[in-house]
Amino acid sequence: MQAEQTSVTPSGDVELLALASESSRSLKKAIAVRVVGQEEVIELMLVALLARGHALLVGVPGLAKTLLVASLAEALDLSFGRVQFTPDLLPADITGTDVLQDDPAGRVVRFLPGPIFHHLVLADEINRTPPKTQAALLQAMQERKVTVGTHTHSLPDPFQVFATRNPIEQEGTYLLPEAQLDRFLLEVHVDYPSVAEEREIARRTTGVQAAQVPRVLASEAVRSLQTLVPRIPVTNAALELAVALGRATRPNDPKAPPHVREFVRFGSGPRGSQALVLASKARAALRGDAAADVDDVRALVVPVLRHRLVLSYRAEAEGIRDVDVLQRVMAAVA
Repeated sequence: MQAEQTSVTPSGDVELLALASESSRSLKKAIAVRVVGQEEVIELMLVALLARGHALLVGVPGLAKTLLVASLAEALDLSFGRVQFTPDLLPADITGTDVLQDDPAGRVVRFLPGPIFHHLVLADEINRTPPKTQAALLQAMQERKVTVGTHTHSLPDPFQVFATRNPIEQEGTYLLPEAQLDRFLLEVHVDYPSVAEEREIARRTTGVQAAQVPRVLASEAVRSLQTLVPRIPVTNAALELAVALGRATRPNDPKAPPHVREFVRFGSGPRGSQALVLASKARAALRGDAAADVDDVRALVVPVLRHRLVLSYRAEAEGIRDVDVLQRVMAAVA
């Protein structure tokens, strides 16, 4: 049974806030038809969606990372493209290429767009391709444009990348450059399911027919909600906290805690503070709140800042994780 689509765009921000909260519940329910559990991951994916940001899903194989992104795409009236990253993938396989074609007026050069020309793009196992091919995403993620040859092509609006990465397998993988990691609004870690959830997964996925995800949100409504997020105010306390948290991750900052000075080589740049404020606004919208507050900032510190830290070799030797550093930062700042 198909759920009713939301196709009417309310004119006022109050109505849009109500739509955001209602859409959050509807999308979670729709994705739950296909995916068992992972409520926190789904919430963060919706934060990225409303904030027009990109998200990196990190987890071991078999935790439904790809299924989560595909299910979200099915629930939205947006075009969806998937790129399976492999060691032999070329930049043109992602962006597209110019080809020579016959025309009544003679031979002409035409651009054939690649799979990146969609609203939602799944970059599956993004760390399996060499840095040259990974770099093909940099301009797209930052500028929402692609340059091929001498021509620049605009990507669809909205355009968002949801990438997956396996954190444990090193054979045939490449590190993601810090410049590319910084383009992701969130790094979301996908954990193992509970006993009850795994039991339900085993029951549901071994049945006769896979469940269909209903489409619950029209493309016009998605765009309206995304334009709402920047207009949501942020309290002064939340803004000051976001900036203080970002600056406290830098080892050369006077207010950096000792844990940062000891275990961090490079901290978050200004883009981290910007991302923290923007993601907090999106989180507030999903709850129907009229303003982003300190609770929103605190809830998003780890997924927003963890991939923007470069830990020292000593941290690696002593088993210090990015989340350990951020917990110390939150304790020192808050």
